[in-house]
Amino acid sequence: MKRLHEVYKTEIAPALVTQLGVKNVNATPKIIKIVVSVGVGKLSKDSKMLEAVESTLTRITGQKPAQTKARVSISNFKLREGQVVGYKVTLRGARMWDFLQKLTQLTFARVRDFRGISVKCIDDNGNLSLGFKEHLPFPEIRGDELDTVHGLEITIHSTAGDKKRGEALYRAFGFPFKEAVK
Repeated sequence: MKRLHEVYKTEIAPALVTQLGVKNVNATPKIIKIVVSVGVGKLSKDSKMLEAVESTLTRITGQKPAQTKARVSISNFKLREGQVVGYKVTLRGARMWDFLQKLTQLTFARVRDFRGISVKCIDDNGNLSLGFKEHLPFPEIRGDELDTVHGLEITIHSTAGDKKRGEALYRAFGFPFKEAVK
């Protein structure tokens, strides 16, 4: 299997030059980074849950996640300043390309009742945000060793600049988008 970064340089970028009408290959949209995050919410007081989330994020991304902590106290939500409210991992370089390849070629195929990604997931700057209700579709997770199931969010940042160029970039990478109903 060819590495996705090599495929981008040799096939995807030249195709985007002709499709988008760009004069220079270096002006084609690129993926800068991927952020994978998990919010623990009400379960933040359960240390076993926090360890499980940290462990699964480490296995999925191959990198130790950073804790995100509450900046202010909110009494209605029983939230205290400095309390752990989630974990996040920022992927760049080779790990980013490996994760992107795994996401497009393996993970989407393993999602239950998957009908495609909505084009509405792409924002006005060309970034793609996805949410998974459970972390089971990732190949590193085995179903028989689970204690708790949690969701996760994936945000893919690009240099697209607008929604149209972002959609062209993600379609070229093979993201399975829903076709518009007419």
